[in-house]
Amino acid sequence: MATHTGPEVDALTESALEHLWVYLREPSDMAEKGEPQIFVEGKGVHVTDARGNEYIDAMSGLWLKNVGYGRHEIADAAYAQMLKLTYMPLGTTNEPAVLLAEKIASITPGDLSRCFFTSGGSESVETAIKLSRAYFKRVGEPTRYKFISRKGSYHGATMGALALGGTPGFPKQDYEPMMPGFFHGPQPLPYRCEYGGTTPEECAERCANAIEDIIKFQGPDTVAAVVAEPISSPYGAVVPGPNYWPMLREICDRYGCLLIADEVITGFGRTGKMFACEHWGITPDIMTVAKGLTSGYIPMGGAILRKPIADAFVGSPQAAFKHVITFGGHPVAAAAALKNIQIMEEEGMVENSARMGRYLLDGLEELKEKHQIIGDVRGLGLLCGMDIVKDRQTKEPFPAEANLGARLTQGFSDNGIILRGGDAMNIAPPLCVTAGEIDEIVTVFDKVITQTARDLGAE
Repeated sequence: MATHTGPEVDALTESALEHLWVYLREPSDMAEKGEPQIFVEGKGVHVTDARGNEYIDAMSGLWLKNVGYGRHEIADAAYAQMLKLTYMPLGTTNEPAVLLAEKIASITPGDLSRCFFTSGGSESVETAIKLSRAYFKRVGEPTRYKFISRKGSYHGATMGALALGGTPGFPKQDYEPMMPGFFHGPQPLPYRCEYGGTTPEECAERCANAIEDIIKFQGPDTVAAVVAEPISSPYGAVVPGPNYWPMLREICDRYGCLLIADEVITGFGRTGKMFACEHWGITPDIMTVAKGLTSGYIPMGGAILRKPIADAFVGSPQAAFKHVITFGGHPVAAAAALKNIQIMEEEGMVENSARMGRYLLDGLEELKEKHQIIGDVRGLGLLCGMDIVKDRQTKEPFPAEANLGARLTQGFSDNGIILRGGDAMNIAPPLCVTAGEIDEIVTVFDKVITQTARDLGAE
């Protein structure tokens, strides 16, 4: 086990505070708490920090460590490719990128068949935005430039992707005004349905109809695409009613706009299918991917198009898609992705995601029966969600001064679990997780929620 001495950790911590921008954290706050925590090693579902403390990673890094940590096969594939070829310039390609695009075309639903590679999820979504606008110019409908997404969604950090996102306040308030032409409909969250649906199906129908109303209000000839995550994470693994995605597909077909599925989180086995759209039997016009594509071993993403959409960019040099990502289709990343997919297929990780996801959800359901502050649990595969409430009957959340998120996060950490706590949580361990490891996660949940309820006077 790789560990460091106390002085070595202190030196690393001091250096991080001085020179490193730790995402979403403020340096003085971290310094006061003796942070940032520095991790040095991972194996399977476990990670170890510089002080030698071991944890189960119950959020897969950031919903991406699908095959787990420490897979030598991926490291070996990347190393072998580094010795052969590490880059080729624009207008050319490389063998691993070709083979990866072919492989992706063979496992994605329907006629999704051409992939534009990127360096990550935000770039994939940004690419999908540009592809959509460029597509309609290619087919003689240049007035189609608007996008409809949903409240309570996250699509990335670039300006276009951020405009698609539907989370209020931070971080948008820092970067306003947002890009024009982006509009937001309701999130089909049965637990808190904005349109009053009392069943998942009713909520789904009302929320899908609201998307159609926005299209009609904006003018169908101005709408380029509807963009949605199959399962949205900001509200805690929002699983829509089974009629929702077929309705979105039909609505987009009716008005001639594209349907974009953001599978950056849900792709590559996370939900118990290779891609979440398969649960509802639909094929989007564009699918964005990243995270699980390489299981986070090397940054990589992509936007995958149906053949009729991709064909609009074929026929003449003028038709070509004029968009460049320097490291898109990087040969080392492509080699790692190929090996990652191979491991998933050979070890049945998609199937394990479905099986262990059901087991995890059953455990969370038992906790809900035991703890009144658990308002709802839900999930597909190894992407599960939980709502924590002050009052189960009214669904009233805890007030901000309760510091619920910090309490839960620290409680999980103190008991050997890496997980981000809050009013709505995502529980998403790597797809290689075992039943015994899920039992450990559920046991810690039980302990932490018991203590949190006691501390907040909500037993």
